[in-house]
Amino acid sequence: MTYLAGEYDVAVIGAGHAGCEAALAAARMGMKTVVFSISLEAVANMPCNPHIGGSSKGHLVREIDALGGEMGKNIDKTMIQIKMLNLSKGPAVHSLRAQADRKRYQMEMKHTLEKQENLELKQAEIVDIKLKEGKIYSVETDVGAIYKIKTLIVATGTYLGGKIFIGDYSKESGPDGVFPANKLSKSLKNLGIELIRFKTGTPARINRKSIDFSKMELQKGDNNIVPFSFDDEIKEFDQQDCYLTYTNEKTHKIIKENLHRSPLYAGMIEGTGPRYCPSIEDKVVRFSDKPRHQVFIEPIGLDTDEMYAQGMSSSLPEDVQIAMYRTIPGLENCEFTRPAYAIEYDSIDPSKLKLSLEYKDIDGLFFAGQTNGTSGYEEAACQGLIAGINASLKIKEKDPIIIDRTQGYIGVLIDDIVTKGTNEPYRMMTSRAEYRLLLRQDNADLRLTEIGYNVGLISKERYERFLEKKKNIEKEVKRLKETTVKPTEKVNNFLESKGTTKLTTGTKLADLLKRTEITYEDLIEIDDSRPNLSKQEKEEAEIQIKYEGYINIEQEQVKKFKKMESKSLSADINYEDIKGLSLEARQKLNNIKPLSIGQASRISGVSPADINVLLIYLQMQNKK
Repeated sequence: MTYLAGEYDVAVIGAGHAGCEAALAAARMGMKTVVFSISLEAVANMPCNPHIGGSSKGHLVREIDALGGEMGKNIDKTMIQIKMLNLSKGPAVHSLRAQADRKRYQMEMKHTLEKQENLELKQAEIVDIKLKEGKIYSVETDVGAIYKIKTLIVATGTYLGGKIFIGDYSKESGPDGVFPANKLSKSLKNLGIELIRFKTGTPARINRKSIDFSKMELQKGDNNIVPFSFDDEIKEFDQQDCYLTYTNEKTHKIIKENLHRSPLYAGMIEGTGPRYCPSIEDKVVRFSDKPRHQVFIEPIGLDTDEMYAQGMSSSLPEDVQIAMYRTIPGLENCEFTRPAYAIEYDSIDPSKLKLSLEYKDIDGLFFAGQTNGTSGYEEAACQGLIAGINASLKIKEKDPIIIDRTQGYIGVLIDDIVTKGTNEPYRMMTSRAEYRLLLRQDNADLRLTEIGYNVGLISKERYERFLEKKKNIEKEVKRLKETTVKPTEKVNNFLESKGTTKLTTGTKLADLLKRTEITYEDLIEIDDSRPNLSKQEKEEAEIQIKYEGYINIEQEQVKKFKKMESKSLSADINYEDIKGLSLEARQKLNNIKPLSIGQASRISGVSPADINVLLIYLQMQNKK
């Protein structure tokens, strides 16, 4: 028997990192929202690595925070170690990475959902989705509860048709032994949605007391703590240590001798795995010339002795896993608390989505996270946030928020998966962003806070603080460019002490700051009119001055990008009718229905010659 359990504006299936952001965004925008999780113990779970951020992923978390999302605030509350990565390189690739207390992160996010107005969190498995006149109408749980809804966000992560593998052993399961969502796959197929199989995996967990850390390299956190959220200040805390060790020839020999027992190489696993986060057996096969691979040993919380072995994801049998782990320095006597496993799951083809993350053929149906073919908590969370915003804007009959490639890594990610699709789990990387000097982690608030404020996710108080910060930075950059330093003895002694050329004539402070030997903090010795700025304001002013030339070059490139994006293409165009297009271009263009010439140019299989044909077509249409 079924029964009507309630009516909502927005329903979210899945309460992982995508689902949490989607539900919170919708509720905070005034939508009556319900979010379903197969297990409330799995809300915001970290089934794989116990950390947030990392190279390029830290950019995503900063952007989520700038738009008014929760991930940055939650990790700031629950981190046990924090580091800024890539400091030896330029600011474009600096990125925060924090070890999380896995249970505290999960509990804090769950409590945030429970406290949120307009939001109900429910433990239930959704087994059916119903439409009415081509629009989302309702969802049904496994116990027959029917919820009437206006929009739906599917954020099922790796639970959709989930199946785990450890050697020749397999069973239907979500991460950490939680029940999978099997019936929902059938419902999606009944709606005409094609599903594809992807795979990911996780390493074993090891009991701390069985590890000899003296044989490993100590990895400490940063002394100067930088929070993820622009709205947070974090005082010093007792940071937990991580450790680095390496595989060796013995490890690789055991893996090679047992490849026939790997379900991946035996053909048991159908799904495609992640290129940039491969299993250890993948690494040994694909990079056979490398004598060793890194293994990071990381704590997963303050109240547990379980340690995570990053870099040792595997689907080999447990006895093989134990043997190969015990060849690694420091792990000779290691004891598993949980073995490594691979997990296979259903995803959709993301090229079937609009840039708003709404499914093209079903009104009011949105997808977010790993179900869109991406991998990683941060990639999932940013999609959930955008889907939650756009589902709410749809109900309000407003245009969706589209972050483009010049505005954020979020825009790069969504444009990549929607425009190009993906045949393997997609991972964000700095190299994917053409304008990465403009899309730094330090200026995410300057790029995106106004958007977050306009949709209602940034409070007026926070927005006013942001405007004050922005004004301070602009004033300081202007002051540095206008203030002249004369070639006095004091100034030249200072310059000589920094190993840089003395002055013979008056020079602007900005020009001195552009010298590689000099930092903003150094200038205090010769700068008597310096204002009292925050650490973030100083850092931003320095970067804008030091990298001004490179930034200006990228801004010119952005103008060209915007010009191509401004040449709109109607969704009603039948590309079969446009003469001169290649056969492949017609098929791809009809499938993706790009919104602009710029987006069309990024579709795989659409050549520059095809773009010229489209430009001529637009000119002819404009004349008509």
